[in-house]
Amino acid sequence: MRSLPYATGAAALLLLTVLAAPATAEDKSFTIKDPRIKESSGLAASRAHPGVYWTHNDQDEPRVFAIDSKTGETLATVTLRGVGKPRDMEAISIGPDGNVYVGDIGDNLNGSWAHVWIYTFPEPKALRDMTVSATQYTVKYADGARNAEAMMVHPRTGRVYIASKNEDGGGLYEGPAKLTPTGTNTFRRIGEVPWVTDGAFSPDGDELVLRSYFSARGYVWKDGRLGADHRVKAPIQGQSESVSYTVDGSALMFGTEGEQSEVERVGLDRNDKSDKSGGGSAAGSGSSATGDGDGETSTTTYGLIGIAAVVALVMAVKRLRRSGS
Repeated sequence: MRSLPYATGAAALLLLTVLAAPATAEDKSFTIKDPRIKESSGLAASRAHPGVYWTHNDQDEPRVFAIDSKTGETLATVTLRGVGKPRDMEAISIGPDGNVYVGDIGDNLNGSWAHVWIYTFPEPKALRDMTVSATQYTVKYADGARNAEAMMVHPRTGRVYIASKNEDGGGLYEGPAKLTPTGTNTFRRIGEVPWVTDGAFSPDGDELVLRSYFSARGYVWKDGRLGADHRVKAPIQGQSESVSYTVDGSALMFGTEGEQSEVERVGLDRNDKSDKSGGGSAAGSGSSATGDGDGETSTTTYGLIGIAAVVALVMAVKRLRRSGS
């Protein structure tokens, strides 16, 4: 028979191991440490490099940065060759074609540019400082020039969408089925949206999340159109700029501008789809507003496992005491 100290020690070790183990190898909140990144305006989860996020400054050189979410350090600076001088880069997304899309779509004078641009380049297979050839697409809106900060590429169709930014509400614009680098790509209004600073499609393409300075909303996406909307839990940040889904769709990552800017994770309860009418928070249920929580489901699971381990410890002690009496 095992001795009492051995049994109780083993049970205690089991308890500590269970409680210390992480729920998943998920992306966490992080701080962007690169001093060159002072205006992180867009955010996109890498498809080729798990745990890496692409971002960029808005008024900068034609370059983007690959950030390691584990450390906040820059792993690669990619400079784009073959494009003009960017005016106001505001968004970044990754398409099903494996290309990174950068939206040079900002227009702070709300209609001063007759056209804006989208740049694309293949996501690098290796992360290091490099210069790559990029494709430049000219974009205009069917109903006239306007300011925009949100550009989203649908993960299944590859179609590009832009949400305009206006205090009184903006529009959702649909690009051509396939962008052309020659001529002009005309984006047409297909829906009405609130004041938007960024947006992102879920990895399965079934939902579109749009964020503003003070809130975020999720929209059912079906047949290329907006469906029912619902509240999404979002953190309060100094200047709320960007949003991206994690690659596995388990959380949203919210970014802001400024030096040493924070990217905050907000977990999603994928099992709760009950409220799509706007009164609830189905997309953010069970998550921490600060973005560091693993969600109610993980917390509950670990609590139950912990209780079970304690009970097992107590029972082992009782059995040993009875056998020794």
